[in-house]
Amino acid sequence: MRTTRLSPIDRLIGSLDRGIRTVFAPAQSRRPEPGAELPEAELDPAARAHAARLLRVNHTGEVCAQALYQGQMLVARNAAVREVLADAADEETDHLAWTQARLTALGGRRSHLDPMFYAGSFLLGALSGIAGDRRNLGFLAETERQVEQHLQGHLQQLPPDDARSRAVLSQMRDDEAAHARTAVRHGGTALPKPVRSAMRAASRVMTRTTYWI
Repeated sequence: MRTTRLSPIDRLIGSLDRGIRTVFAPAQSRRPEPGAELPEAELDPAARAHAARLLRVNHTGEVCAQALYQGQMLVARNAAVREVLADAADEETDHLAWTQARLTALGGRRSHLDPMFYAGSFLLGALSGIAGDRRNLGFLAETERQVEQHLQGHLQQLPPDDARSRAVLSQMRDDEAAHARTAVRHGGTALPKPVRSAMRAASRVMTRTTYWI
């Protein structure tokens, strides 16, 4: 059941349940994995390890996205805003499943830091929501713009022959851009420059640590 029109207590319980499932259970995708019909690339060990680490970073990014949306939805005042956030979270669940599948196919593993990043992202999402629904949607839009840029960078770093991972990240990039446009269309306002800079700094910490840990 969608939690957008439930009571705050019921939304909190739903958020806790989704958090446990995000961190400890495999995600289920509603959409087919992009590029699933493509052959698996024959990569040398170094290229395969690099691709797996990139996918681990993006998988943790999707764990953080789930946490952000749950925190934002918990405190959003307007049911329509919660619906926008819930729709984005559902698509991010697809991303979570796709990156997990690619991570497994490449012989990689999830980050050991996922629980910590989930908790921190949930708190950050809730704090952004307390600032009001327009700021809440603005935070969503800025997050997705930064993720879109991050994914474009990873597309350039992937081994050229890894077409399946490239298809997944390309679809994710397009989805993130659509989420940003939706948030702005529903009234999201631009965040102050110091907040945008802090978000980029936090993202760099996540990407650099989860590449290795």
